[in-house]
Amino acid sequence: MSDKLKQVIQKQQEQQSPDGENIDEILQLVGFVVGEEEYAIPILTIQEIIKPIEHTRVPRTPTHVLGVFNLRGSVIPLIDLRIKFGVQDIKQTDDMRYIVLKDGDEIAGFVIDRLNQAIRINKKSIDPAPEATTGDKSLIDGVGKQDDKIITILKVNKLLQRDF
Repeated sequence: MSDKLKQVIQKQQEQQSPDGENIDEILQLVGFVVGEEEYAIPILTIQEIIKPIEHTRVPRTPTHVLGVFNLRGSVIPLIDLRIKFGVQDIKQTDDMRYIVLKDGDEIAGFVIDRLNQAIRINKKSIDPAPEATTGDKSLIDGVGKQDDKIITILKVNKLLQRDF
């Protein structure tokens, strides 16, 4: 497990609810930023978070598929969320990370602009995805409200679906 992921988990444990909320009512997420938007995914779907490493381009794949990279002997597809979400591409920064997600047998790495924070949110504070984004192809699972900000919660199984 990467140091950054350990820090996120540790911070999450420190934020345990002192008011005795039922753990089943709390969704534990990891927040990250792509472009100007904040997104979140369930913490248990994260296999690893790493600094960018060398990747190999694969011919005849969509532009958002940057290629593949080798993670301890496993060849993993690498997807740029900026391109997938239609956000203007930028040069690599020191804050960029690859977030490796796993759902069942599906696994892929995703380029994010920066890791944000561990988030604990009550399921009652999560609204369904807006009507314009509903449907089988939508990547949005719901919209969480926390303090003064809105967090878009993504469907990991849809992110991991191969369209290449």
